[in-house]
Amino acid sequence: MIATAALTLLAGVLAGVHGAVSAALGGAVSVSAGWASARVASGRKSHSAGGVLVTALSAEGVKLGVIVVLLWLVLALYPDVLVTVFLGSFIATVLIFSMAFFVREHNQPGS
Repeated sequence: MIATAALTLLAGVLAGVHGAVSAALGGAVSVSAGWASARVASGRKSHSAGGVLVTALSAEGVKLGVIVVLLWLVLALYPDVLVTVFLGSFIATVLIFSMAFFVREHNQPGS
């Protein structure tokens, strides 16, 4: 959300109102897809490795579906979208979400 806000402000300064809206929509697509994926993953309780795998794959499938639908909706319904800003913001937020996997807690003794 912070990255989306920062990209929206930057795009607003550099490209105007349509740039800010495009950047906000790009970030919103990524955040919405992540939220939908988390809802699917947290809604299922799995007691086996296979169940966990099915849940993870289902969550990723939902995420990809939401991304495709939302990208299409924005590009189809917002005629003034700045595609480079929109896709740049989307890609940046997707990369930030994927990097969250590598973040570790530093509250461990001796670190």
